[in-house]
Amino acid sequence: MPDGLEIDHQNPLKGVMAGYSEHVVVCTGKDDWLSKIEDENSGDNLAADLKELFGRGGKYTDPFHHISVINSSFPSSVPPRKAIQSTSAYLLPSFKYVPFLPRVSFDSVKALAKGFLLPEKLHSAHDGLSPVHRDRLTRKEAFQGLLPGVQDVKDVLVLICGHGGRDLRCGTMGPVLRTEFEEKLEMEGFHVAREAVQVGSLDGEEVRRIEGSSSPEKKVARVGLISHIGGHKFAGNVIIYVPPGFTNDKGEKHALAGCGIWYGRVEPKHVEGLVRETVMEGRVVEDKFRGGIDAQRRILRL
Repeated sequence: MPDGLEIDHQNPLKGVMAGYSEHVVVCTGKDDWLSKIEDENSGDNLAADLKELFGRGGKYTDPFHHISVINSSFPSSVPPRKAIQSTSAYLLPSFKYVPFLPRVSFDSVKALAKGFLLPEKLHSAHDGLSPVHRDRLTRKEAFQGLLPGVQDVKDVLVLICGHGGRDLRCGTMGPVLRTEFEEKLEMEGFHVAREAVQVGSLDGEEVRRIEGSSSPEKKVARVGLISHIGGHKFAGNVIIYVPPGFTNDKGEKHALAGCGIWYGRVEPKHVEGLVRETVMEGRVVEDKFRGGIDAQRRILRL
């Protein structure tokens, strides 16, 4: 680690994560960002747009339904009309992939917010709000049709904080852990996809072109660097998202299907064990566990 930036091995890890209802993982194709990701590209970026809506004082701010926006190194899908600049995003633990969010208008951002990110039902603490205010804070499925090509996520996603622009501990550890996870996942028979998700049509059909794989049914994992999620002193910080339909080696439903598991103090020597225990066997490694979230957006504790 850089001088003066030691890893905290003293304080407990359990529960050291902020609660959230949805992670919006923006696909930037970059490995690092400014300290405040909303300042990227002079403020013209999807993270800034979403923070304007869901951040402090935003139109859709709801303390009982926190939307966490992070950048990732995953590349965005190429839009059908290449002349239009577009951004892709993963929604987790909804396990949805939104391939095309055009940057020419704020309408797509509002459609994402209203169609996918707002809660379907408000917390009981909002019972005193007026009908108009309640309606504004509630999801409307009609907006989903304004975003073409949205599809279910079937790949295992490994997100590693590599935000060197925020803290050099994660900036140092992140790229090393990415290489290690890719290698160990491939050893377990995964195809590690590095290319952008390819969308074959705008009705949600995905084209799987798995390079180097003889079987189109081979399990796929994607490993990406992400921006700040808190707890840099616990680097390396890793979140493993297991898709809802994932099965174990016996063809049985994976014990952690639909969940996101947060780990801290991860070193390269731990990666093989985490892949085996959590990805393959569906078990949580307790001494690295920071917390987690399930498909019902309940925060997981041990």
